[in-house]
Amino acid sequence: MKTETKKCIQVKTAIPGPKAKELLRKKEQNVPRGPFNTVPTFAVKGEGALLTDVDGNTFIDLAGAIGSLNVGHCPPKVVEAIQKQAEQYIHPCFHVMMYEPYIELAETLNHITPGAHHKKTFFLNSGAEAVENAVKIARKYTGRKAILSFERGFHGRTLLAMSLTSKVKPYKFGFGPFAPDTYKMPYPYYYRKPAGMTNEELDAELLRRLEDFFLSEVPAEEVAAIIMEPVQGEGGFIVPSKTFVQGVKQICEKYGILFIADEIQTGFGRTGKMFAIEHFDVVPDLMTMSKSIGAGVPISAVTGRAEVMDAPNPGEIGGTYGGSPLGCVAALEVIRMLQQEQLVERANVIGQIAINRFRRLQEKYETVGDVRGLGAMVAIEFVTDAKTKAPNKELTAAILRECHQRGVIVMSAGLYSNVIRLLTPLVITDEQLEEALDVIEEVIAELA
Repeated sequence: MKTETKKCIQVKTAIPGPKAKELLRKKEQNVPRGPFNTVPTFAVKGEGALLTDVDGNTFIDLAGAIGSLNVGHCPPKVVEAIQKQAEQYIHPCFHVMMYEPYIELAETLNHITPGAHHKKTFFLNSGAEAVENAVKIARKYTGRKAILSFERGFHGRTLLAMSLTSKVKPYKFGFGPFAPDTYKMPYPYYYRKPAGMTNEELDAELLRRLEDFFLSEVPAEEVAAIIMEPVQGEGGFIVPSKTFVQGVKQICEKYGILFIADEIQTGFGRTGKMFAIEHFDVVPDLMTMSKSIGAGVPISAVTGRAEVMDAPNPGEIGGTYGGSPLGCVAALEVIRMLQQEQLVERANVIGQIAINRFRRLQEKYETVGDVRGLGAMVAIEFVTDAKTKAPNKELTAAILRECHQRGVIVMSAGLYSNVIRLLTPLVITDEQLEEALDVIEEVIAELA
């Protein structure tokens, strides 16, 4: 006799429930409307891939704090490391009196990031800060000013990072003027390439346009760096070809331009390798990291070639809270977990399960336009019909709302807000993953 698998999702109230509604009332009175919220409720407990709210509803979390929880909510070894560190000292500030966890984490990242060359690392608080400082270092080292990013890219919400970011609403609208000497280049989007054009032809055209940019807009001699997400995150989980990424790197080498890999959303096992850039056999000059490095503790890093990282003089880079001891010990435990528990390899299993389920939906429903991903970084794009591929933002929003009501936390992405993305904790069990995907499939079947 088949035994029924115990369900992890427990939805006891409408979302939001009574307690959440009261907290929402207080939130509206005391917090500005600017910070967005995916699910209209409040967490009281997180464990692995599960989140429980104030009304006792338990969700399967496929958003992972926007990709910050590859090792899941409250991994015991990380919690223990944070507690132990807090009993010794919380924050003497690295710029006042140094501490060993900072050095140990820098040494670890220098070892595990791509490339056998001599590397150095320093730490900050957020992904945006990492991007801003990578740009500062690149400009200092090269003596050049211009920075190139890519259409649909996302690099943060601070002034320079926002200037490098592509999507206007909600990230940039009304917040200008933006930082000068920042420019955006086209990035391949194979699902939406011109009719009759092959992927290879699109790559060649975009690389040619990059070369032409140096003739028509800014000379290569004035470009300090090109910053690229190896897989675009907020842009819709767009995966480029190895040809394109290697082509960009070759252009950088040709003109003495630094290549910055933004691994803030793609790093630490998300794509089935420790860092996504490894899929493309490219060694960046600088890398930015954050999100899943610290299991939710704020910390970010810039790692790069030693001679590049040493370009700024003492005092020219840093910050009061950069590389906090709590973040450093959390990150060291995260890296140990990823390596010892084979979570990087687990990302490929998670991704294959999700891709297979989504492709079956793609065969059944015309509104499921594209399914794509790398490792556990998986997305499904919704359109009005297969022929026009017109983005279907409304359907996407409706699916998200209904999934939340049924106990599955998922988020949207994409320039057109018509993509559902999975940023599943890599510690999720097969049973939890299948249960969450069942809900998504049921909702799409009802609404698509």
